[in-house]
Amino acid sequence: MRREGRLTEGQRRGLEAQWPSCGIEASSEMLDLDAEFGRGAARILEIGFGMGESLIAMAAAHPENDYLGIEVYRPGVGSLLRQVGEHQLSNVRVINEDAVVVLEQMIPDNSLDRLQLFFPDPWHKKRHHKRRIIQPGFVALIGEKLKRGGVIHMATDWYPYAEHMMAVMSSAPGYKNAIAHGEYAPRPEFRPLTKFEKRGHRLGHGVWDLLFERTA
Repeated sequence: MRREGRLTEGQRRGLEAQWPSCGIEASSEMLDLDAEFGRGAARILEIGFGMGESLIAMAAAHPENDYLGIEVYRPGVGSLLRQVGEHQLSNVRVINEDAVVVLEQMIPDNSLDRLQLFFPDPWHKKRHHKRRIIQPGFVALIGEKLKRGGVIHMATDWYPYAEHMMAVMSSAPGYKNAIAHGEYAPRPEFRPLTKFEKRGHRLGHGVWDLLFERTA
């Protein structure tokens, strides 16, 4: 569900200045991504981009790609849009809505080259595990939206959740581990280190990346 929150002045200005050109209103109609971005390009969708630092870094480093971010937290959307303006980026679009709703109603099948899910809530308590976003039904939905050969890229700093992701993905029809069966991936160069992750490294915390390719 969409979550409001108190906006900083910078976030408010980002929303006011950049939403008309970069924001996509939630709707029940499928998007024409070529029309939204004004070109054809590789399309990367990130779910839950937080305050947007890593998504902005990727978009700035790879202007040949188009990036679509989905985030329910409005201050995060404002933060991302502020950075879009600061970096004068034209390859970023954002939707402020629940990811499942967007995937089901707005993202065309076979349209994404990569889907990114970095550091989702692990829902530590066993009774809350059903709330974890990586579940068989969600993974099947993503598979419909990825092109054949497209990749879902996940990262977590909670090893039990990494194990959960590995188990769900390894048994999901139509996917294969892009590294090797049961193996985690080295952090790809295109995934920037977040401030949160750098702090974790200093404290000795691990991070696990998973890359699974759609094969059918």
